[in-house]
Amino acid sequence: MSITVWDKYLPVLRIVLKRSAVSPQTFALNASDFERAGLKRKSGYKFLIKLNNGRLDNVLNDMPLASSLAVALLNDKMVKEFVSETEVHISMNSKYELTITSIAQQEKQEATAAVEETN
Repeated sequence: MSITVWDKYLPVLRIVLKRSAVSPQTFALNASDFERAGLKRKSGYKFLIKLNNGRLDNVLNDMPLASSLAVALLNDKMVKEFVSETEVHISMNSKYELTITSIAQQEKQEATAAVEETN
């Protein structure tokens, strides 16, 4: 049921993902969309999704809302292409705000090289 909620937001999430390549983006969701889908939690939902190389990079056990977002994103061809080139962190806070941060592959390679140089 929560995948339907994410399908509604998918067109906007594509745009926000692309913008995150320049700077972290925050996107406010409508809490009533989740309540209508039968997802009620007084404290909201908090999670962190890490997408890297076109795959989910962290475990989302006991987080059906987060895992359904990850499935919806990875099933979308445009999003999958974007995350195959960039590591993306998507977090949601208790106020139903998504924060999307992209970490370019080049930055990751430079950080890895710097660590290797110090060793």
